Amino acid sequence: CAVKIPQVTGLWGTTLTENTSNDRELFVRTTLRELLVYLVFLVDICLLTYGMTSSSTYYYTKAMTDLFVNTAGESGIKFQSISAMADFWIFAQGPLLDGLYWTKWYNNQSLNSGDQSFIYYENMLLGVPRMRQIKIMNNSCHVHKDFKDEIMGCFDVYNEKKEDDSSFGLINGTAWNYHTEKQIKGSSHWGLLTTYSGAGYYQDLTQTKEKSAIILKDLMDNLWLDRGTRVVFVDFSTYNANINMFCVIRLVVEFPATGGAIPSYQIRTVKLIRYISTWDYFILGCEMVFCLFILYYIVEEILELRIHKFSYFKSIWNILDIVVIMLAIIAIVFNIFRTVKVDNLLGKLLEQPDIYADFEFLAFWQTQYNNMNAMNLFFAWIKVFKYISFNKTMTQLSSTLGRCAKDILGFAIMFFIVFFAYAQLGYLLFGTEVESFSTFVKCIFTQFRIILGDFDYNAIDRANRVLGPIYFVTYVFFVFFVLLNMFLAIINDTYSEVKEELSSQKDELQITDIIKQSYMKTFMKLKLKKEKVSDVQKALRSGSGEIEFRDFRETLKEMGHADHEISAAFSQFDCDGNQILDEEEQRKMKIELEEKRVCALLARQVLQLEHSVEGITSRLELIVETLGLQMNIKGNEAAGKLSVVTCVSDLKRFTLYTLHCTQNVSFLTTPIQCGERASDGSFLGCVDGGVKAEASSSRSVHISSAHVCHM
Repeated sequence: CAVKIPQVTGLWGTTLTENTSNDRELFVRTTLRELLVYLVFLVDICLLTYGMTSSSTYYYTKAMTDLFVNTAGESGIKFQSISAMADFWIFAQGPLLDGLYWTKWYNNQSLNSGDQSFIYYENMLLGVPRMRQIKIMNNSCHVHKDFKDEIMGCFDVYNEKKEDDSSFGLINGTAWNYHTEKQIKGSSHWGLLTTYSGAGYYQDLTQTKEKSAIILKDLMDNLWLDRGTRVVFVDFSTYNANINMFCVIRLVVEFPATGGAIPSYQIRTVKLIRYISTWDYFILGCEMVFCLFILYYIVEEILELRIHKFSYFKSIWNILDIVVIMLAIIAIVFNIFRTVKVDNLLGKLLEQPDIYADFEFLAFWQTQYNNMNAMNLFFAWIKVFKYISFNKTMTQLSSTLGRCAKDILGFAIMFFIVFFAYAQLGYLLFGTEVESFSTFVKCIFTQFRIILGDFDYNAIDRANRVLGPIYFVTYVFFVFFVLLNMFLAIINDTYSEVKEELSSQKDELQITDIIKQSYMKTFMKLKLKKEKVSDVQKALRSGSGEIEFRDFRETLKEMGHADHEISAAFSQFDCDGNQILDEEEQRKMKIELEEKRVCALLARQVLQLEHSVEGITSRLELIVETLGLQMNIKGNEAAGKLSVVTCVSDLKRFTLYTLHCTQNVSFLTTPIQCGERASDGSFLGCVDGGVKAEASSSRSVHISSAHVCHM
């Protein structure tokens, strides 16, 4: 039971701050008000989230992917086909340079953009591209004594502690000297093999294709990449003013200790500059409304915490409220930080256009910001169940999951024991040959794909012709046919139980009932419509022969009708538009008015019939409760004898119970309150509890509806 704080006004009144435990109607109305306020908040957060995205984002990303990843050079080498260090240099001096520097049209006519490159003629290359590599120290691993004479040097797999930080090659220049992550303001990268630091050796290219080609050739001739190289990054950014989007591109080539090369890429298309178009300023307004909503909900949660203390956290919905608020606060703070940071970075870039434009950090956090908004929107939609879950239909899902939670938890332990056992088996059997089993994590996802039917059986059959089929058949049988169907059976049985219980429960006041009551109040206005119809009929009867609009209007104005209503009614039947109703037009109006009058009368009768049915239903429930009470009292006859006197009035039927310590029936000679004990030791009670009753020696009972019986 909530304790109402005097300072809490209706603005922050919720089911947790109002005393709704004993008032079902107050509970429903409060929940409905909360739902309406929350729906406004939900619409606002939807506008914010979808307003920052665009279908152009996908096409921008696709265009950059096709150019730098899927385009092959004259030698046929494209980024995705890089398999050795030599392939990387072919790609860098061919497709990479061709994609970075666009200074002429397709007919060799100049773009008139100076040294500035516009990729696809629309996307401005920001600053200059940067190449960075990370190396491993020699002798970072141990060569077996039997091979020491033949193998000179040992370069281990990548480990940040084993990074080579010594100068090499030409020694002069950033490409040959190690720089820490702090010095180059770099950031770590999660590659396909491992996570790499933001340090290393870097070389910035130039704004022209010719000078950049010379730099690349110089690096290749002086063996910039060698056995110690574990990864190479190529970073650059573009900006499209047409759609106000930045595209931050990172091409990664990993060189594992096994030899060869593993290419991967990361393209982030983000909107870093805000508030340019009219739509952007509309989103700004939505952001302000969003901040007000968050402030509103913060105050609401503080008030609820003040009332319920630690018991507040027992509800999953309250925890979800806090999650949504925390994510929103983080998003607001980052939005401010992002705006300031972009302005500073662009200002520096405009002053020095020949430096590397490091948008990687901002692009990463903008992506996380978008992900955060997506998760926040997801939780916001889930929270809608908080306001509609007390409805019988809506509670079926939550009640089913809550009741079968223990069974599912116990079953899940058994399921995952079998599941992970098969994952380990698959990793050890096929990990050396099948990519989808090459790591234990991939094995887990591969087995989920098997359940869904998305699986390459031929791959494991080629890897192990004996154990492959056995693994597949037994896994499908035990996991799919047995365990998965047990999981569904648990939920199905619980759902049936919950549905049966809910169907037997007495209906309580629901949100739909409140809405229905409001609708019925509106529907009662049909009575007013009937009066309007009668007024128009009177106006028609007041005229003779033809009726002019002026007379028609004056008659209805005297009856209190508005001009627009009068004009609409008159023009509907004034077919020739001469502002006069002839006899034929009047006849049509009378026919339609009579039809509307009859419809309104029928509607009122239907409404009265519904109220009568509700009254009958209430009386039937009273009779059922009476029968139940009689059965309970008969069970207590060992303690005394029950005498029943039936009282009938003009309006209601009541049953009076007189409980005695003997087998005889006694009657009261004086009025007595229902529920009081008489002088002879008997006890008089009434079923309805709404009247005061008298019993006399003449064995007659009189009902006085003017008094109130207190039970």
